[in-house]
Amino acid sequence: MKLKISSIFLLVAVVALSAFKNPAKPVTYTVDAAKSTITWVGKKVTGSHNGTIALQSGSLAVNGKSVTGGTFTIDMNSIKDADGSAKLEGHLKADDFFGVAKFPTSTFVITKVAGSGANVTVSGNLTIKGITKPLSFPATVTVNADGTVSALAGKIVVDRTKYDIKYGSKSFFDSIGDKAINDEFELAVKLVAKK
Repeated sequence: MKLKISSIFLLVAVVALSAFKNPAKPVTYTVDAAKSTITWVGKKVTGSHNGTIALQSGSLAVNGKSVTGGTFTIDMNSIKDADGSAKLEGHLKADDFFGVAKFPTSTFVITKVAGSGANVTVSGNLTIKGITKPLSFPATVTVNADGTVSALAGKIVVDRTKYDIKYGSKSFFDSIGDKAINDEFELAVKLVAKK
């Protein structure tokens, strides 16, 4: 009887230790760029502009029902103005804004996802024009019954001056008056990813 109890304890110990030695590995989900969207809003003293920009590629690391990481590449050449202004699109692609000839992509790499359930805070490193800065924002992330992952971040605020985009900024040009453009722009991101 004593031998049987000792054997059971030994078996339980082995199972418990193996659980610690072999934690579940995150599964990589590939972002479906065709089903994912990124919209932007830029404001100025006299109004605002908005439009879209395309996700070139991306992946999410999912452990069970939680996103633990991810990497995304944004195609800066795809920036579009909702009003179809070729002049504005050309200016946004020029060197005094995003400099897409030299920097055709921007990236975001997730470093931490905090929170429980669907509502989380995503932290990571955003690289624009070769300059990398930390960025955090609230998001809703859901692992769906069909095996896909949905992520929605309705308001990601980015300070463009941190990425050497100073054009029309009151922070750098005091006498600009009503031609000033806000230092911050907003992104809204909707991602769909699958195994």
